[in-house]
Amino acid sequence: MRSTREQRAWYWYDWANSAFYTTTATVLISPYLVSLATNAACPDVGSGQCSRPVLLLGLVPVLPGALPSLLATLSTLISAVVLLFVGAAADRSAHPHRWLGATAWLGAAAGSLMFFLMGSNWELGAWLMVISLIAFGASIVVYDSMLVRIAGPDERDRVSSRGWAWGYVGGGLLLALNFALMSFYPALGIDKAMAVRISLLSAGLWWAGFTFIPVLGLRSLPREVPVEVARRNPFRQLAATFAEMRHYPQTLAFLLAFLFYNDGIQTVIVSSSVYAIRELGIEENLVLATFLLTQFVAILGALGFGWVAARIGAKRTVLIGIGIWLVVVLVGFGIPSGVVGALFGLGAAIGLVMGGTQALSRSMYSQLIPAGRESEYFSFYQAMERGTSWLGTLAFGLVFQFTQSYRLALVALVVFFLVGGALLARVDMRKGITDAGNVLPKVL
Repeated sequence: MRSTREQRAWYWYDWANSAFYTTTATVLISPYLVSLATNAACPDVGSGQCSRPVLLLGLVPVLPGALPSLLATLSTLISAVVLLFVGAAADRSAHPHRWLGATAWLGAAAGSLMFFLMGSNWELGAWLMVISLIAFGASIVVYDSMLVRIAGPDERDRVSSRGWAWGYVGGGLLLALNFALMSFYPALGIDKAMAVRISLLSAGLWWAGFTFIPVLGLRSLPREVPVEVARRNPFRQLAATFAEMRHYPQTLAFLLAFLFYNDGIQTVIVSSSVYAIRELGIEENLVLATFLLTQFVAILGALGFGWVAARIGAKRTVLIGIGIWLVVVLVGFGIPSGVVGALFGLGAAIGLVMGGTQALSRSMYSQLIPAGRESEYFSFYQAMERGTSWLGTLAFGLVFQFTQSYRLALVALVVFFLVGGALLARVDMRKGITDAGNVLPKVL
């Protein structure tokens, strides 16, 4: 097993990409894209609610307020195909760190180009959002698959949780800088739109720059790829994987459970800034402050959940986290408009469970997949992972499209946590790990 040197290099990619995920995907791009689309469809309403649609792909009428959720759904549907081929290609490559760098830098380029979004140019923003999310997902497929190669069965909960904690530190630091920019931009002689654009650019550059550390630090990981695997047709390999997965029923059961509860988590995360600004009427700088609080609470949450999992097992710990998420959604539905203190409290609760549930889910899944097929199997996982969930965002966007109420859209997510938790409770981790041919950890 590899040393902590490779583990530290691996952690840095969470530090790199979390800045984009936090500043751009979670906080800024959704409300900013809504404002651009509103300028295009309803130039006379300013920052108010717009009831006239824009045409997505020139064909589908979409209300500006539903646009970010539906774009996240679109990116995931495309990713469902793209990520499978990225996973198959990475498994056949002796240099998976090159795939990590290529996909990360593509996403960072799209994120950096968001600096040029202004006025009513929402179409460019839509394309850049979709490209960046697909590239983000592709890079995470490769990144997550490396967990198996740098940590043994009894280390993975700890290593995965620590990676998420590093991500929250990196994402939180850049968010703090952007919070300062969004709070004091008049003193710098720029307007609010320019402050948002600079923040979007900073996230792309941060992602690109810090990606050099894991790419260089993980290049020495040994990877012997059999000749027959390297020459295998990727279409045939994917077909074989689909056929093979029926022999791992517990792995499939986990993926189904993860599809539901993680879609709920991701939809809460990516829609929360729009909800706070558009539904609760909270000022954007206060929303940024809430996310900043969430980031730093999440550091302790990720490490704390790892500590709990070492004592009662990852599955029980994740089920506790899902229960807390359910409470978060119900409380969020009832928060009165304009009450900043309640929003801060909710943000702290989200931070407590956000990283822990996702980090432990990643380490649980790594135990359920056969050796040598990590990237390919993680491509299925990533199709439902952070930034690429689609059922939840689709439900959220459609409920808003038909009701024009973000509160009803939020409470609709309750079903995802109920179904996901019920399905996860039925997963037999011991049998799944044994079926995959892996070593059982000491604590399940």
